[in-house]
Amino acid sequence: VQLQAFGGGLVQAGGSLSLSCVVSGRPLSALSRYVVGWFRQAPGKERGFVASIGWTDFRKNYFDSVKGRFTISRTFGSATVSLQMNSLKPEDTAVYYCAACASRCNDDASYGYWGQGTQVTVSS
Repeated sequence: VQLQAFGGGLVQAGGSLSLSCVVSGRPLSALSRYVVGWFRQAPGKERGFVASIGWTDFRKNYFDSVKGRFTISRTFGSATVSLQMNSLKPEDTAVYYCAACASRCNDDASYGYWGQGTQVTVSS
């Protein structure tokens, strides 16, 4: 499974950005048990969970600090997982990564497939 992340950039506080993660390498039907997640890593900090979505059940989970501001989504039949980020804050500044987990997706260590990161910078 390969993942490619797109959509980072520079935005002022209060603004919005949308990230996209294109999943490839396997037929969509083979991903039914997968979970795709977004993670981020700010300078000098550990990588942390942002949001995830079940490939088939579309079950969503969010890190507390992004609830109500970020929305993860995937259109049925699409290989793209999106992360809509609204009301951005300077503390959202980080490199954002998308990743896929095949089973027992309890923490970031269980995500075996990672895309390259995309920089999100929120200015105050």
